[in-house]
Amino acid sequence: MKKYELAQEILEEIESKGDAHITHSIDTPMRDDAFDLSEDEKLEIISEKFEEIMETLGLDLTDDSLKGTPYRVAKMFVKEIFYGLDPANKPKISVFDNKYQYNKFIIEKDISVKSTCEHHFLPIIGKAHVAYISKGKVIGLSKINRIVDYCARRPQVQERMTRQILEELKEALNTEDVIVVVDAKHFCVTTRGIQDDNSSTITMDYSGAFNSVSNRKEFMDALK
Repeated sequence: MKKYELAQEILEEIESKGDAHITHSIDTPMRDDAFDLSEDEKLEIISEKFEEIMETLGLDLTDDSLKGTPYRVAKMFVKEIFYGLDPANKPKISVFDNKYQYNKFIIEKDISVKSTCEHHFLPIIGKAHVAYISKGKVIGLSKINRIVDYCARRPQVQERMTRQILEELKEALNTEDVIVVVDAKHFCVTTRGIQDDNSSTITMDYSGAFNSVSNRKEFMDALK
């Protein structure tokens, strides 16, 4: 069976079960040899493969506007939109003693989320809202944004991304009292298929003190 026919068969089987937002682990699916190639080797291979895609589509790569595109795409994939695949790029997080003894919610809202749907490699664009209760340590506010961006910058399913952000914050802050909400538009919905420009997807994950309905309500009220 040709690869194309096999791929079609697999896709039809998955999509027959629903929206195909199937994930079996909090971890992004990665092969064991994911980091055997150097960054330069990845750039070269992706550039060559994308050049083949463009040629297959019938594009003229001798045109001044197009001839640099394969490398630009490779550089974008490796260094920008998928930099979060490499654990070496995990942001360095500094925490500080909570000298003010502040023991209420610390909320960071409207954090930009720029991710990529792993099913169609189209953008996921939205906002994340997070809160935590200090257990003696606080984190620089910009570091929360960096954690969100790091988790977003890989092929993603929004449900998994939300959980990854939660777990990274719990680890950084050494507390279970964390909540994460992500509200995002999926371009695989807006630009293909149903082509609905209005809908967005909201996911939420939480632990510790935010298992309390009253705490979650207070958090959600603060976002309004």
